[in-house]
Amino acid sequence: MAQLTTTKTSATLAVAAASFLLLAAAAAAGASSYDYAGAFDKCLQFFEAQRSGKLPADRRVQWRGDSALTDGFSQGVDLVGGYYDSGDHVKFGFPMAYAVTMLSWGVIEFEKEMVAANNLQRTLDAIRWGTNYFIKAHTEPNGLWVQVGDGDSDHLCWERAEDMSTPRTAFKIDTNHPGSDVAGETAAALAAASKAFRPYDSMYSDLLLLHAKQLFKFADEYRGRYDDSLQSARKFYPSDSGFQDELLWASAWLYEATGNKEYLDYVTRNAEAFGGIGWSVLEFSWDNKYAGLQVLLSKVLLLEGGGEHADTLRQYQAKAEFFLCACLQKNSGHNVRLTPGGLLHVDDWNNMQYVSSATFLLTVYADYLAVSHGALRCPDGEVKPAEIMGFARSQVDYVLGKNPKGMSYMVGYGTYFPTHVHHRGASIPSAFALESLVGCMDGFDRYYNSKGADPNVLHGAIVGGPDGNDGFLDDRGNYQQAEPTLAGNAPICGVFARLASEPAAATGSGDNKPAPYSPPQEHDDSSPSKKAGSPLEFVHTVSNSWTTNGVEYYRHVVTAKNTCGHAITYLKLRVKELSGPIYGVSAAKEKDTYELPAWLTGLGAGEQLTIVYIQPGGPAAKISVVDFKTAP
Repeated sequence: MAQLTTTKTSATLAVAAASFLLLAAAAAAGASSYDYAGAFDKCLQFFEAQRSGKLPADRRVQWRGDSALTDGFSQGVDLVGGYYDSGDHVKFGFPMAYAVTMLSWGVIEFEKEMVAANNLQRTLDAIRWGTNYFIKAHTEPNGLWVQVGDGDSDHLCWERAEDMSTPRTAFKIDTNHPGSDVAGETAAALAAASKAFRPYDSMYSDLLLLHAKQLFKFADEYRGRYDDSLQSARKFYPSDSGFQDELLWASAWLYEATGNKEYLDYVTRNAEAFGGIGWSVLEFSWDNKYAGLQVLLSKVLLLEGGGEHADTLRQYQAKAEFFLCACLQKNSGHNVRLTPGGLLHVDDWNNMQYVSSATFLLTVYADYLAVSHGALRCPDGEVKPAEIMGFARSQVDYVLGKNPKGMSYMVGYGTYFPTHVHHRGASIPSAFALESLVGCMDGFDRYYNSKGADPNVLHGAIVGGPDGNDGFLDDRGNYQQAEPTLAGNAPICGVFARLASEPAAATGSGDNKPAPYSPPQEHDDSSPSKKAGSPLEFVHTVSNSWTTNGVEYYRHVVTAKNTCGHAITYLKLRVKELSGPIYGVSAAKEKDTYELPAWLTGLGAGEQLTIVYIQPGGPAAKISVVDFKTAP
C-alpha cells in the first residue's frame, strides 16, 4: 500500500494562514442565513430517488417508479431492493455499505438534532432500505452478494431504471472468492445501524447485529481483496487501501454497538499490523476508512478513558488529529489543499465526497472535545471545538452556495444549482409523464446530449463539485463534476441536522436562499521590513503554489505585527496589484482598502494580524497603512 502524498506546502502556511481561516469561518458562520434543516430534508430525498425495487406508496419522489424487480432471480436469490450507486443503475455493495454506515453514525451522534428537525424517522427509513437489502444479500454465514449489474454494460445505455434493458448479473464473495473489505464494510454498516435502531426496534437491531457478527467473522477468517475476486468491481470501486482498514473499522463498530471487549481487543491487538496507528492519511472515503476509524476510536478514549487500551488508543487519536489538523491547515505543511474559495480539495473527480466525509469527522470530533472539555492540539497551534465547528460550517456553506460561483452544489437547494446532472433518471422524463419506452441508444440521442435542463429535479443530490480552482461546468457529460453518489451524500446529512440545531441557524430565512459569497480576504506586502512611520511590521512569505488549468497560483502569507507600542483600535490598509481573493481583513468602502476583520476589535501591542491571499501568477501585492488609531 502506498501512503497518500501531500500537496506541496510549507510550514508557514499552516502556522499563519490556518489560524485566520478558522477565525474567518467562525465569524462567517455567525451571520449564516442557510436553511440547514431544509438541506437535511433534501439530503434524505436523494436517497429516496436512488431506491431500487418496489417503492412505497408514500414516497416523496413521485417521478420514480418500481424497478429491477427480478434482481438475483436468475441466480436463485432475491436481491430486489437496495440503492443505485449514482447516476447509473449498478448496485455496488461496497460504497452502498459505507453510505449506510455514515447515515447510521449520523443518527448515533445527532439523534436529538434529527428529532428536532423532524426527520429522524426518514433517516432510519433510509438506513433500513439499505440494511434490508444487506440481509437479503447475506444468504449464508460465509457468503455475501456484493454487486448487481455490470458497470461496463450499464454505462453503454442511457435509460430510466424503470426501462432497464442491461444485464442484471449478480456477483458474490465466498470462502473461495474472499472480499474482506466489502464484507467488513457491510459488517460495519449493520453494526452501526444496529445501534441506531436499538432504542426504536430492538428485535430488528438484534437481527442486524447477528448478521454483522457473522460477516466480520467471515471477513477476518477468509482474508482477501474483493476486487481480486471480482474483476468487474476493479474498474469502478477498487479497494486501493486494502482490506485491513475495513477489518479494524468493522471491529470498532461492533464494539460501539455491543460494548464487547473482544472487539476493542481486536483493534488494539492489530493496530500496528493493520496500519491503524501507522497510516497518516489526507482523505476519508468509501475506500480508505483509516481517518474515520481513528476518530471513532478517539471517542472511546475521550469519553470512556480507554482503560487498559488507553496507550494504543492514544496512538489512534494522534493519527486522527493528524487528519483533522491537516483539514484545518494547521499541520506544519502536511495539509489537505484548499481551493482559492476555501473548499477542501482532494481530487478533481467527485471532490465533494471528500468534503462531505471530512466535514462529518470534524463535526463529531468537535463535539467529542466539547464534552470532554478538550482542544485539538495541532503542530501549528491549539484549536478549540468552536473553531473546528466554524471551519466545518464554512465547508457546508460552500456546498450550499457561499462560493465564488454563488452556486449551490446541492441540487434543488436555492435558486442556482446544477440543472444538467449526470443522472439517467433526472435527465429523462418520468415514466408517468412519458409512458413510452425510452431505449438504450434513444436515451443518449434524445436526453444525454440534450442541452435542456433536467425534466426531473434530483432534490438533495450533492454533485461532484468544483475543481481545485473553484471551477465548475454544469454539463451532463461532465461526470467528474456533475454526478452525485451515495458516498458523497451520506456523511453530510447528519452535519446538516447538527448545524440546524445551533442558535445561529435560527437566523436563516428558511427559503433555501444561499447567502452571498464573500471572497476569502487576505492581504500582503512585498517588503519584509518595517515601513517608516508605520505602526506595523510586515513579514511576507509565499507559502504554497500549484498549477490548475495551466495557470500557476501562489498562496501568500503576511504577518503584520503591531510595533507602535500601543493597542491599535482602528486600522485601514491599502492593497495594490491584488488579483485574487484575500483573507484576514474586511473590505472598506474605498477601492483597494481594507480594515480589521469584524471579529477583531483591536490589535494589542506586539500582537500580529495574519493575512492570506491567492495570486494567479505575477509578483506579490503591495500593502501600505492608510490610517490607524491607537488607544490612549
